Amino acid sequence: MKISVLGAGAWGTALAIQAAQAGHDVRLWGRDAAAIEAMQASRRNAAYLPDSELPASLGLTADRQAAIAHAGEGLTIIATPMSGLRETLAALPSTQRVLWLCKGFEAGTGRLGHEIARELQPAMRVGILSGPSFAQEVAAGRPTALVAASEDTELAQAAVDAFHGERLRVYTSGDPVGVEVGGAVKNVMAIAVGVCDGLSAAAPDAPGLNARAALITRGLAEMLRLGLALGAKAETFMGLSGLGDLVLTATGDLSRNRRVGLMLAQGLALPQILQRLGHVAEGVYSAPTVLARAREAGVEMPITEGMVALLDGRLRVGEAVERLMSRDARAE
Repeated sequence: MKISVLGAGAWGTALAIQAAQAGHDVRLWGRDAAAIEAMQASRRNAAYLPDSELPASLGLTADRQAAIAHAGEGLTIIATPMSGLRETLAALPSTQRVLWLCKGFEAGTGRLGHEIARELQPAMRVGILSGPSFAQEVAAGRPTALVAASEDTELAQAAVDAFHGERLRVYTSGDPVGVEVGGAVKNVMAIAVGVCDGLSAAAPDAPGLNARAALITRGLAEMLRLGLALGAKAETFMGLSGLGDLVLTATGDLSRNRRVGLMLAQGLALPQILQRLGHVAEGVYSAPTVLARAREAGVEMPITEGMVALLDGRLRVGEAVERLMSRDARAE
């Protein structure tokens, strides 16, 4: 299969490595020509995946039109941040089959990826590839399970054909709404769990593992409520892109969103945290949009609300946790 991956960050590079190793004809596009030239010379993505060698068969290019043309009737993977999805979709021919990797609601409009696609490319065959996965582990060939979600069953199967193998398992879903809501909300919840764990490490009377379990469970409940309000299926949130991705992102040490929470608990200011990370932590940018979309749908999301206030500087870390734990008792 001919596959083009648009975006040479960690996740795009990791999937390009896997597809090339599976024998597909893969082109990886990056906007920075100098970085692509360096990758050509070293056969490594030094900025994002320095420990993973690029297969000799993996083509690299800084020419986006050439990468788009390469995919043809194969598969185009959009591996940009959420902020780049709209512009990238608009640049593609409507005849291409497209999956995106980015997770979140679009800032400003509050739209999910499939909603942007309906607006810009109503005839295009589209879907999302998501699930509990760190790019470093995918690139290294560690066992991983993903879900390809699309209303187009043939497109979801194309994702299986492209990436499913002994170490990378790809399951299909007909619920892109649920998969996208899970991918968006889990990043916000990971910040909250990071805060909880950061405070736990700081003092013996701070929140502990019990509080972490409560946050993850109630975070899943928030995710489910919003998903149902937007038309998702409840069972989706018990799967890879719901509970699976939430647990990984909230507890895994490679999670950038979790690290944001840990550093907030240490008292660092958000600009300082983002400078230290050096990469995008989608939860920081999507949290206000998640909350806005929830309010629009009449859905209560107290953890999300607390994280937005904390990120905005309207709450201190201890106040945010105290507010969550002092809520009135109610039926679960």
